[in-house]
Amino acid sequence: MFTVPIKGNRKLKKIVERINKDLEIQTLWKCANVTAIDRMGYSDHGPIHAKIVSNFALKILRLLMEAGIKPSVVEDYGMKNEDAEVVVVLASALHDVGMSVHRDYHNILSVPLAAPILDRILEGVYKGEEKYIVRSEVLHAILTHHKKARPLTIEAGVVRLADALDMEEGRARIPFQLGRVNIHSVSAIAIRKVEVEKGEEKPVLIKITMKNSSGIFQIDELLKNKLYNSGIESYVQVIGIVEGETESKIIEKFEI
Repeated sequence: MFTVPIKGNRKLKKIVERINKDLEIQTLWKCANVTAIDRMGYSDHGPIHAKIVSNFALKILRLLMEAGIKPSVVEDYGMKNEDAEVVVVLASALHDVGMSVHRDYHNILSVPLAAPILDRILEGVYKGEEKYIVRSEVLHAILTHHKKARPLTIEAGVVRLADALDMEEGRARIPFQLGRVNIHSVSAIAIRKVEVEKGEEKPVLIKITMKNSSGIFQIDELLKNKLYNSGIESYVQVIGIVEGETESKIIEKFEI
C-alpha cells in the first residue's frame, strides 16, 4: 500500500486514498517495473520506489518549511504549505510512469501519462485555478526529476533529490546489469542505510551509511549530480560514513 505520514493534511489524506484506489496508477507502476527489471535489468521503478521517494521528498520538504523556506506554490501563488506537500507526493508517485513505455526519455513520457491522472485525482480536492496550478507544478517536478531538465521550484528540487535517495541495500538508481561484477554492482550493494534528518549546518542532513568505500561511487556519480542541479543544494548537507571493521578503509567519511 502507498503510504506517507499525513500529519493532519486533509488534502494529502484524500490524495493518498485515491492513489491507492486508482487502477491506472497501479497498472502503470507494474508496467514500469516490467520495463525496468524484466526487460532491462535495472532497479525497481514501481510501487516500492514511488513510496520510498514520496516519503523522502515529504520529509525533506517539511524540514525546509520548518527552517522557514517557502515552497514555490506558496511564494508564487499564495497557496499553503499543505499544497506543496500534495505537489511533492503526487510528483514522487508519478515521476516514473513513463517507464511503462520506455526508459529513454521516461521523464518526458511521464508528463502526458500523468496529466489526465492528475485531473482525476485532484478533482474535488481543488477547485478552479488552484487545481490547474497544482497540476502544472506536479508536471514540472515530474519532468525535471531526470537529467538535463532544470528544476525551477523548491518542490521539483525536492523530488529530484529524493529520487536519488532510494539506494539502500542494492536499490541504487545507477543501473547495472544483473550478475555482472563491476563498480556499478559492487557500489550498489555497499549502501546500508539512508537517513534524512534535521541538520545543524543546513536545514537538511542526508546521512548515508556504507558497508565499504565503494559506495562513494553511488554518492559521487548520482547523488551529487542530482543535488547540484536541484536548486536546493544550499539547504542540504550530505555525509557518507563507512562502517564495519573488516575493511581496510581508504576513507572513513565523505561529504558533499
